[in-house]
Order: sequence, then structure tokens, then C-alpha cells
Amino acid sequence: MEIHFIGAARTVTGSKHLIITDKGKRILLDCGLFQNQGSDTDTKNRHLGFDAASIDVMILSHAHIDHSGSIPTLVKQGFKGKIYCTSPTLDLCTIMLADSAHIHESETEYINKKRENKNEAPIEPLYTMEDVEASMQHFESIPYDAPFKIDEDIEVRLIDVGHILGATSVHLRIKDGNHTKKLTFTGDIGRPHDKILKAPSPFPQADFIITESTYGNRLHDDAENAEKKLHQVVMHTCFEKKGKLIIPAFSLGRTQEIVYALDRLQSKGKLPPIKVFVDSPLSVNATEIMRKHPECFNKDIVEYMKKDPDPFGFNGLTYIRKVEDSIALNDLKEPCIIISASGMMEAGRIKHHLKNNLPHKENTVLIVGYCPENTLGGRLIKGAKEVKIYGKDYKVKADIEIIHSYSSHADYKEMMEFYSCQEKTLIQKMLLVHGEYDVQQDYKEILTKEGFFHIEIPEEGSIFKV
Repeated sequence: MEIHFIGAARTVTGSKHLIITDKGKRILLDCGLFQNQGSDTDTKNRHLGFDAASIDVMILSHAHIDHSGSIPTLVKQGFKGKIYCTSPTLDLCTIMLADSAHIHESETEYINKKRENKNEAPIEPLYTMEDVEASMQHFESIPYDAPFKIDEDIEVRLIDVGHILGATSVHLRIKDGNHTKKLTFTGDIGRPHDKILKAPSPFPQADFIITESTYGNRLHDDAENAEKKLHQVVMHTCFEKKGKLIIPAFSLGRTQEIVYALDRLQSKGKLPPIKVFVDSPLSVNATEIMRKHPECFNKDIVEYMKKDPDPFGFNGLTYIRKVEDSIALNDLKEPCIIISASGMMEAGRIKHHLKNNLPHKENTVLIVGYCPENTLGGRLIKGAKEVKIYGKDYKVKADIEIIHSYSSHADYKEMMEFYSCQEKTLIQKMLLVHGEYDVQQDYKEILTKEGFFHIEIPEEGSIFKV
């Protein structure tokens, strides 16, 4: 059996891992978009790194675009098989992939106007809404933690891993003659004390583990301190400085967690009357899907919902869909909180809010998620005094605050807790993916000290025989 590492190898995007069994069955784990790869991004997303028509089956760990965003390209280029995932993941992909197509179509239209002025031929979008609709026909949901036979030799179990709604680790049992090889792909590992979702579930003993490593050398802040800091930032910005609090947040997961935190603060009487806006159509749709799947919630939020049936709605909170309503926020003179996507600040309505609010010292930008150094969010974290947005330079006079503990990725201690269900001596190989290379090197040392051995850090394009 071979494992081909096509994406998320020594980087955090483009998750794609291809398994080729000894009988020639080709199983694709995830099919994500590369993001923030500079001038190579478009080329890497148009060329999947394998023949799409040759793939027999795909298994999707979760709906984040860096794990699912190349599925329409996969189908467009000839994939004919099934895509297996959980029911919440299927629901989320209907909106996430549609949003991705809209971005590609809009960006291509803008690029082609510039190309036309230079007498250059137009380019095609990576994919369209029609391609998304075609790809959704290949999805099939399977239950959590229920063995499912792909064929007589291959069994898959999708096991709840927290992280976001519907996310799973993927456990494969592959018959090879008289032997059975057991391989686990962790996907993105969630946190054991998430405010909304259940803790990651134990997974069966594995011979081989392909594991994420995003925060392999970092520990998160205490979650209770995060809520205190959120409250402090709200009070300082909106009631002392009389300014606007801008919170860039991923549409799925982070937005709902921030809204739930504000809901709890209001329930405790700690949040004075203030307008709160969630300005992202995708966030609105994702929140509606969250409400549909309370089976994924942990016991604490279920208990909370007995007194507050809607943890994602409270007096003063407005969800915004229309562009004109989003633009109107620029003219709002009173203090308020605006939660908008994207979390890395590279696309979406958040860029408009930043260009309008960064130059004013009474405002605050609160960063609550992972931002690579080469993103707009990364530059703000590093203390940039001026940033470029839509080709124009803007002074950074607003306060920049950061809360690390809202991350949906486990830190290294939490990942060790996740692996505690495994007998270390039975693991033949651990393969680190979905992390920056310097972090992965640190993480490899930590794993070794914890008694894990046979650890590799695959390069993009590398092949491991198991």
C-alpha cells in the first residue's frame, strides 16, 4: 500500500492524501484548496496532482475549504465515485462550496476586466456554481462511528473529532491478503473543552496515523480567561473609547463561538445594551445549519439551551445578508461590534470594515483565529503600522488585540490527550501533515519525548510505502 502526500505537506492548506492499496484501489482523503501560496496558488489548485478519473472513492474529514474546496475541480476533471462524509459535513458543503464558487467567479470577472484592457485573453474561473451542483450529486452521508464497507476489502469509520460541526477522524481497515492494515487520518483535531462541540472521541488502535500538527509547538490560553478578555475588549472599545469593535472570524465555528460567548455575557448581565452585527451571508447560513445539528453539541451547551433555546441569538444581535445593509454599517456612528469573515482577512466583507475602521484610534480589531504571516491578519499580528487593502495603503491607528484560545485546533498537549487511546508501541508510523515545517520539527521532538517513534514529516509529492 502507498500513501501519496499531495497537499497540506509542510503547510496548512490544500489537504489531499491519496491511498493506493495493493489491489490498486485509489482512496482520496480530503480534496482541499491551497490558500495563500503566492503566485503558485492558482496553478496548484487547477492541477490536482493526480488523474481525477482514476480515483475510486473520496472520504472527506470536514467541510473547511482547505479540506473540501477542490471537490468541484475533482468532479469537473472526471471523478465518478462517491464522496463519503457525515450528514453535518454534507449540509455545510452545500453552502461552503457555493460560496467558494461565487468568490472564484467574482475574482475571475475582476481579473478579466483588467486582462481585457491589456488585450489579453480571458481566463476561466476555477469552478462555477454549476460545477458545485454537479459535485454535490456525488456526496453520500454515513453515520458517526458506524463501520461502513466501501468494498469487501475496505471498511471506514468516521469518528467525531470536534474541531467544527461534522468533523471526523477517518479510520480505515484495509485487507491485504491474510493481514489487515489499520490507518487513521485525524483530519483537524478539535479541543477537549470546546464551548459548543463534543470533545474528540477515541479512535481504534492504528498501525499508521496521518495526523495534523497545526499547533504542534504551542499551548492555548485558558478558555475562561478568553471570555474575560473578550468582555474587557468590548467594554474598553465600545463604552470607554466609544468606538467600533471589529472581529474577523471564520464563518463556520469561530463566528458561532464568539456569538455564543456574547450571548452568555448578556445572560449574566455583563453586556450593556449594544448593537452586534454578524456581517457575512455564509456565517448566517452556517449558523442556521449549526441550529439543525444539536446532536453534535456538548452537554454544557445543551444544558444552557434549557434556559436559552437559541444560544446564537440575543437582543441587539443582527445577522446581515444584503450588501446594502453591510455598507450601511460604515455610516453607523455609534459604538457597535461587527463580526465578519474571513478570519485571515484575505477576502470577504471584513476587508471593507478594516479599511474603514483601521485608521481610527477609537476602534479595535480583535483577532481570534490562526493567521499565517503572509496574510493581512498575520501582518496586523506582527504590528504593521500600515497595510495595503484593495491596492491602497491604510494607517493602522486602531488597537489590535489577540485572543489565542478561540482556536478550534488542539494544541500539543490536547493532541497528546487525543492520542491517549493508542498503544504507542503498536504504531508503526506517524506522519505529520497540516502544519508549517518549523512547527512540525518541534512537534516531532515533543512526540518523541512522549514515547512516540517512527515519526516522519512528508514533503509535498512524497510517497510512503506501508
